Amino acid sequence: MSPPSLIESHSTLSDAAPVALSYELFPPRSPAAAESLWTTIGELESTDPDYVSVTYGASGSNRSTAVELIYRLVQETTLRPLAHLTCVGNSPQELAEIIAELLDVGVRGILALRGDMPKDGGTPPEGSLRYAQDLIDLIRRVEQRRSALLCAGKVAVGVAAYPTRHPESPSEAHDIEVLLAKQRSGADFAITQVFFHTGQYADLLTRARRAGVTIPIIPGVMPLTSIRRVTRLGELTGVEPDTGLMDRLAAADSDAERARIGVGATVDLANAALDAGAPGIHLYTFNEHASALEVLDKLALPRPRRADRRPAGRRLSASGHQLAS
Repeated sequence: MSPPSLIESHSTLSDAAPVALSYELFPPRSPAAAESLWTTIGELESTDPDYVSVTYGASGSNRSTAVELIYRLVQETTLRPLAHLTCVGNSPQELAEIIAELLDVGVRGILALRGDMPKDGGTPPEGSLRYAQDLIDLIRRVEQRRSALLCAGKVAVGVAAYPTRHPESPSEAHDIEVLLAKQRSGADFAITQVFFHTGQYADLLTRARRAGVTIPIIPGVMPLTSIRRVTRLGELTGVEPDTGLMDRLAAADSDAERARIGVGATVDLANAALDAGAPGIHLYTFNEHASALEVLDKLALPRPRRADRRPAGRRLSASGHQLAS
């Protein structure tokens, strides 16, 4: 019988790890939206998240504004960007150039997504990538060619996971097979689509682990404070919102009451996921910080203590511009 390893003999190594924290942002569509976004960025930065994801429009429709936002996050804040990247409609060469551009501006994390199929029902252009696992493979190939520039480092690649059946999938079992294929292609972690019922994350985790998925699966939750937003998100994702929650939101007699109800429901979802073993929480902010920070405050997540990473004398204005101190 082999003696216990030195690692096994140190019980402190098996202690629970701090819970990861991240947010989603999207590029602003107007100067006024940009001003509001940078106010939100300043507020979110104060919570010292592990990363912030930056969305990428269908077929790269807002590529330039997304890359500009990512560049400013790298240069002007302490935040670590996770860049969304979709592959439908783009050739391998086009995507390789985008990946290289992201790496050049300092990105070390990419969320690899298939993206939406053409709305007109047509097929993607000949030669374009069609599956997220193909995009993951391409990211790894570009990374390998640039290993010296990255100091032999590794780009973290995330993917999407679905607590309920994807609208285009024949079954939840098929969704798990796709997640497993993404893992085999080199995915490091997954972030879930939004869900509205407390047991859905645990169900996903159970099915994924039984199938052999071992990568971290991080629950994505949004502050459920807006009836319009919840309804629209349900339509886009094919996920049925909780009717009880919708009734309570509709019956609320003020915005403050709706916010209280929605934040409470979001906290319940996050706590249920954490109880099921979630390694972190990803908050879909819709570029608004108030409700997200209220959810975070009520969760009281165990977070690592970090020294201030921002160089002395640097702070940002609401628009993101550096100010002298």
